[in-house]
Amino acid sequence: MEAAGAATPPQPPATHPVVAPLAFLLGKWRGEGEGSFPTISSFRYGEELLFSHHPSKPVISYTQKTWKAASGEPMHAESGYWRPRPDGTLEVVISQSTGLAEVQKGSYDAEKKTVTLQSELVGNASKVKQITRAFQVADGELSYVVQMATITTSLQPHLKALLKKI
Repeated sequence: MEAAGAATPPQPPATHPVVAPLAFLLGKWRGEGEGSFPTISSFRYGEELLFSHHPSKPVISYTQKTWKAASGEPMHAESGYWRPRPDGTLEVVISQSTGLAEVQKGSYDAEKKTVTLQSELVGNASKVKQITRAFQVADGELSYVVQMATITTSLQPHLKALLKKI
């Protein structure tokens, strides 16, 4: 008679091989950011990002939520999927709580722990024409800069944040 658990099936790998180079992003991140743009007043916000992954799927699930730094009142939220490719490129789709949808393409550098994204399509947006996102993990912190262009304003910084893994 076999001992209980002797026929345990093999465990799946910790990450899908295609996702492994982006493992530095995986987990929950929390911190603060600031936003500005020529057409709005500057603001500060709290933020939480979650990059999650199932080992059997070559994709990362992404969720983001922000709140007003002073009051804790909810602000923006978005979610989507990041699909890394073995050649170092990345395809990303993001839907925002404002109704805006982004299709982005970019690249990643696993050694430098960086990701750069450029919008291919900004859908359901009457004013926003282009969005770029640049992420970096260094010294255990995730930082990013989001730039935006509208029908009246050229591409320039809109958001930046510094988050720690929790």
